[in-house]
Amino acid sequence: MTPTWKIELIPVPVTDVDRAKAFYQRIGFTADHDHEVRAGLRFVQLTPPGSACSIVIGTGITDKVPGTQEIQVVVPDAGVAREQLVDAGVEAGDVDVQPWGHFVYFRDPDGNRWSLQAVQSRPNG
Repeated sequence: MTPTWKIELIPVPVTDVDRAKAFYQRIGFTADHDHEVRAGLRFVQLTPPGSACSIVIGTGITDKVPGTQEIQVVVPDAGVAREQLVDAGVEAGDVDVQPWGHFVYFRDPDGNRWSLQAVQSRPNG
């Protein structure tokens, strides 16, 4: 039997931790932790609404260049998700309707790209 694997945490590179934290909170993420572990290592964990997987931003977290991360998230309704982003002052693209789902794209203040996908149906199994 294959053990269960669950993604828990994805690092997102940012230039200004406080600005990024405020952005993610504005769009509905919960700030779970904000701790300076030691000089040069600040760990800020944020979780999207209803998600079991979080992101981590901070200093000393990742060597990735800010603006290079891409993350896709599944949402129940792309139109509602887009409206929430726009209401929070985020520039979000129109709903992109594809046969495999409806998508909304936006970027955080550092240019990291987010794709929100409303899955129309999933095969069983």
